[in-house]
Amino acid sequence: MAKKIIKIIKKVCIAFAMLYGLNFILTAVDIFIPINIITLIFVSILGVPGILGLVVTYFII
Repeated sequence: MAKKIIKIIKKVCIAFAMLYGLNFILTAVDIFIPINIITLIFVSILGVPGILGLVVTYFII
C-alpha cells in the first residue's frame, strides 16, 4: 500500500515539474498552461501525451 502511495506522489511531482518547465519555456511565445489539480491529474495519468493534449487544447480554445 505504501509503495502505491509513493508511486502516485512521485508521478504528481514529476507532472508538476513537467508543467512548470513547459510554462517556463513557453512564456516566450505567450502560452500558459495553469498548474492546478485537473492539469496535474491529467498529466500524471497520461504523461507527455497529456502535456501535448493540453497545448493543443490551448490552441483550440
